[in-house]
Amino acid sequence: MSLRSKINLIIFQTLVFSLMFALFGRLFYLQVLESGKYKDAAISIQSRDVVTPAVRGAITDINGTPMVVDLPGLVVSINRIEIDKQPDKGVRVLAQVANLFKLEYSDIYQRTRLCGELPRDNRAGCWNGTRYQPIPLIGGASQDLALKIMENADLYPGVEVQSVPIRSYPSLEGENVAHVLGYVGSVTDEDLKNPEINYYRNEVVGKTGLETKYNQYLRGTPGVRSFLVNRKEVVTKQNKNISAIAGNNLITNIDAKLQAGVERSLEAAVKRARASGYRGDSGAAVVLEIKTGRVLAMASYPTYDPAIWQKGLTVKQAEDLFSEAKGVPALSRPLQGLFAPASTFKSVSVVAAAAAGYSLNTSYNCPASVEIGNRTFKNFDSIAAGRIPLDVGLAISCDSLWYQISYDEWVRDGGLRPKSSANDYFFKAAKDFGVGLLTGIDLPSELKGRLPDRQWKQNWYEQNKDFYCNYKDRAKKQDLSAYLIEIARENCIDGNKVRAGDAVNFSIGQGDTLVTPLRLAQIYAAIANNGTYYKPQVARAIVDVDGKLVKEFKPEVADTIKVEQSTWDFLHRGLRMVITRGTAAGVFSGFPVEVSGKTGTAQVFGKNPNGSAKDDTSWFASYGPTENPQYAVVMMVSQGGFGASTSGLGVRNIYETLFGVSGNKVNPEKAVFPNGVPSTIAKVDLKKVAAKVDLTGVKVGGVKLK
Repeated sequence: MSLRSKINLIIFQTLVFSLMFALFGRLFYLQVLESGKYKDAAISIQSRDVVTPAVRGAITDINGTPMVVDLPGLVVSINRIEIDKQPDKGVRVLAQVANLFKLEYSDIYQRTRLCGELPRDNRAGCWNGTRYQPIPLIGGASQDLALKIMENADLYPGVEVQSVPIRSYPSLEGENVAHVLGYVGSVTDEDLKNPEINYYRNEVVGKTGLETKYNQYLRGTPGVRSFLVNRKEVVTKQNKNISAIAGNNLITNIDAKLQAGVERSLEAAVKRARASGYRGDSGAAVVLEIKTGRVLAMASYPTYDPAIWQKGLTVKQAEDLFSEAKGVPALSRPLQGLFAPASTFKSVSVVAAAAAGYSLNTSYNCPASVEIGNRTFKNFDSIAAGRIPLDVGLAISCDSLWYQISYDEWVRDGGLRPKSSANDYFFKAAKDFGVGLLTGIDLPSELKGRLPDRQWKQNWYEQNKDFYCNYKDRAKKQDLSAYLIEIARENCIDGNKVRAGDAVNFSIGQGDTLVTPLRLAQIYAAIANNGTYYKPQVARAIVDVDGKLVKEFKPEVADTIKVEQSTWDFLHRGLRMVITRGTAAGVFSGFPVEVSGKTGTAQVFGKNPNGSAKDDTSWFASYGPTENPQYAVVMMVSQGGFGASTSGLGVRNIYETLFGVSGNKVNPEKAVFPNGVPSTIAKVDLKKVAAKVDLTGVKVGGVKLK
């Protein structure tokens, strides 16, 4: 054998031995070092998990009274895998279930369809989970009907009945509070992909409101039992048994009694508007504790029964929640309703005028109208009040004096050719009060409103220039009026400019300015507090089932508005005059508690679905007591007419509940907070639920209710 051949043989042998060494090394790694990992994997292939959802934590009011709690209930569910195997795809079974529970077949069918199986415009009430998890149809089913299904299982293949915790709303004080609480629903594929939380398919998770914001605390830890099975799915051994751990309880700043009173006052205000000939399509009311930012009550109208999500949402119910004809009950007006603040905004304009150097202690003309350019801007009802002190102008809500002041400042800033160093006192004051920003409340889906300053105008122009410059071709036929065509022409030419009309409208809270009722409540809390305002906070504390404190949510200062104390003193005086001799004097006549506030009546451009012109938005923003402000109270009624007669009277009713007022007398014992808002964290009292529900022998969170 030649030397070359010997070398090649040695190289070949070396390669063979290297490969064998690598192979044996890999086998050693897999069979010895990683044996535990692959043993677990093998077991998992042969194991089956039985998941027991944890009892979800309760949500209580500030006194520990449950507003939502998990209670045992019977749930009727559909197994899509089973009914899809049937020759008729479960039609007969679903029809029998519908007949048994006196429901519409179309509703039952819709609820058992995956959302992806239906057209995009027809998904109301569809199932947003998967076909591999039970689809709940009826929550809180009666024992008699559930028993009929269980006793006749052969007639109801694929229909399951389980006793599970159901989200329940005892409404012990008559409160609804649906938009604050939110609701829960089954996990989705997106939830299961969450890398931070290990969800199981038969769990429920928060979808809106407090339920989703504090889901991590409320959820608890599901129990899991794992069983080893053979190829025939016969259980051979129990592999794991982890008990469920109940979720923590959430104590809020909401007072259930006050919340119920606010809801009644708001509903009465809406109905009062309708009785006066206005459309009154919706409304909102907010009560804040001024020195902490705690949300003591927050109501939205129209509302809905929060239990519908657990009972089984029908197609009609799902459509009604978002129906404009029904007032879009799903919309939370305090957080998501955007409206022009009208004359309630004049308090912000006072701060702007003071910063611009205008004396707050002199008199100004209040003519019937002011000519600006080629337009006439009229005072409210075209009434002239002559030369009046500024605080009187605030009290009687004179518009025309603000037209002149804001116009003069617009001219000083350069008009249509603004100076590079424009003062923009009105815009800056609004920004200081947080207009156009989120309040930061601990609830999801808050909208930030709109501050139509120079940057906003530029952005708006860039987005809409093409439409306005081609308005006659792009607009609908019904929108081709001479007035709208002229507006479009102006927007095409200089829509990126803050025009004189924009400036004067801004000073009285009209034009493009939009705020939420929550933001306006925060503004008036800041005024009452001489410039300091807090982040609105619904949650008070998280406690475990034993009452141990897990987390406390302390007041958090959002910002401080730095102006002269004399400006705050002026505002306090002027806003009190609104009540004593101004636009709200009639509404608060004889009221035994001194409060301060401002009416607002916002004109709205546009038409209702029936073609009628939109009615004015009614506002009343306030704080009280005047000398030692504790609460900021705001009410808004969309298409509600005058601020005083609609919302003003509603706010008076809320103060009656707050202070225990009956007629012209105060009964401190009937006040919601006779000793002030509680400073200590309440104990969760689940036993209160037993007063309304027969829960003999039932345990919730380890507590026997009766």
